[in-house]
Amino acid sequence: MSALALSVLLSFVSAVAYAGGAIVQEQVAVSSPGAQQYAPLRRPGWWAAVALNGLGGLLHVVALAYGPLSLVQPLGALTIVFALPMAALFVGRRAGATAWRGAIMATVGLAGLLSLVGASDAQSLDTAQRVAAALGTAAAVVALMLAARAVHRHPAVRSILLATASGVAFGMSSVFTKTVAVDWTGGVSAADLPSLAVIGVLATAGMMLSQASYRGAGLAAPLATLTVVNPVVAAAVGITMFGETFRYGTTGTALALSCAVVAAGGLILLTTERLAREQQEARTTEAGTAASGTASPVAESTAADAGAPAADPAARLLAELTLPRDVRMPVPLPSPGAAPDDEASVPVPLVSYAPYYGGPYVPVAVVDRQRVRVKS
Repeated sequence: MSALALSVLLSFVSAVAYAGGAIVQEQVAVSSPGAQQYAPLRRPGWWAAVALNGLGGLLHVVALAYGPLSLVQPLGALTIVFALPMAALFVGRRAGATAWRGAIMATVGLAGLLSLVGASDAQSLDTAQRVAAALGTAAAVVALMLAARAVHRHPAVRSILLATASGVAFGMSSVFTKTVAVDWTGGVSAADLPSLAVIGVLATAGMMLSQASYRGAGLAAPLATLTVVNPVVAAAVGITMFGETFRYGTTGTALALSCAVVAAGGLILLTTERLAREQQEARTTEAGTAASGTASPVAESTAADAGAPAADPAARLLAELTLPRDVRMPVPLPSPGAAPDDEASVPVPLVSYAPYYGGPYVPVAVVDRQRVRVKS
């Protein structure tokens, strides 16, 4: 087998490993509680996903050793194409026509963009550039995490933001890996230890953010976002800091921009498809609730805040609480002008404090001691 054919084969296997890891991550995210959305360390499936992602990364590096970057990088974009049929085959999660169109658009756009990036001589970053890149990456990741927290009521948007943060972390991890690899050609030194630490932190952060991005948003949208953002960030840094350029001059630049627009359109299509599905599920839930007639406004607001269709037990008890139409209770009160011992029953209405105390409150009747004196 030639080196080129081996590189292509390793790239395909790497994409399959990445797709398998993403499917396992999404399944773990669905079945994990909210407190373990970033790192469910006690779940064996999560460690299996980590192993699959590590295998995919290792095979990708080996493929780069045997084949050109212009071929291996675009083949890595096939992860999302492999993930959709694998998810339908192994876990029964079928993707609709809109999701397939968005995934294919994102893959084709990314593959075209990466194939137009030209190679350059091996270069490294100086200390100031490394510090600036590390701080800028940290600021971008934190800002995206805060934005995702602010839109937690919209799982699809939250997922895209977290997947973007994960792609930024993974892309910059690749940049620092390339820098360290260039430095190691001249020998290992203690100056490379901070860069190795940054690589470890970014890779761990990317893995945890990708795990959180699959919670409540399906598989296609976060995986496509991660698959596109990761190499695009690395390519942007390569163009700005490593002196890389697009092939074919101005024509290549225009084609690269067109491919970027196609990839962005695919991501937008995936996001809007997920949002439309969420709205349809919400309407279905509301229709079922209205048909059953057992849910109350308190239960609906509680379920909406928690992001789950199940109502709170206290809300269900309040919904089942019924009061009679006549809520007056006869209380003996003295009648004006009567004898002191002559009392008549006067109906006193009950006052309900359910919005404040959770149930009806029966006030204690107080006898009016100010009796009306009748003068003859």
